[in-house]
Amino acid sequence: MEKFTIHAEKREEVGKGVARSLRRKDMIPAILYRGGGSIPIKFSKKELAQFINTTAGEQVMVNLQFADGDNRLALMKDYQLEPTRGELLHADFFEVLLTEEVRVTVHITPAGEPIGVKRDGGILQHLLREIEIECLPDKIPGHIKIDISGLEIGQSFHVSDLKLGEDIKVLTDPQDVIVNVIAPAVEEVVAPAVEVAPTEMKEPEVIKKGKKEEEAEG
Repeated sequence: MEKFTIHAEKREEVGKGVARSLRRKDMIPAILYRGGGSIPIKFSKKELAQFINTTAGEQVMVNLQFADGDNRLALMKDYQLEPTRGELLHADFFEVLLTEEVRVTVHITPAGEPIGVKRDGGILQHLLREIEIECLPDKIPGHIKIDISGLEIGQSFHVSDLKLGEDIKVLTDPQDVIVNVIAPAVEEVVAPAVEVAPTEMKEPEVIKKGKKEEEAEG
């Protein structure tokens, strides 16, 4: 597993006002979680953004290097962006030990074009884009690549089809479908409406009877 090193600083101040003040100084507030506790930290905005852009959502172990000489291994748990401008606002990390297994979600990357799509015009459906696994931190794959080029119409790639090795335990339901290929949709042909000529209305019998009675009375 690839490992990055980024510089971090511990901080005493917390709160929204502090966070805004840090961002004005091009620093990003963050939290480092460990067990039931947490440590407020901060990063250079440039360095943290570069780490996020380089890893591109992959699960990557990072060495947090502090100015006091303290070093901690961690995984990024989450980060928040400003919704309109997309600026980095906050990040969460959780500390790991190389001797303790962790539970993480890992992204799935399909490779190849299914024969059922390329040859038969089928439609590829992505039903599951990440799975949960449990393993030692240095065994975590950045992403999981699967070859789907052999899938024909009506076939699926299940979680149980993954081959990750004995060091990695898959926690996601093995029956869950990652991708499948379905038949192309058939457009329903609607028959044109047929106009029916109006039939000549007959006079109700009761009215005819009434006319005859009137003629008899006259």
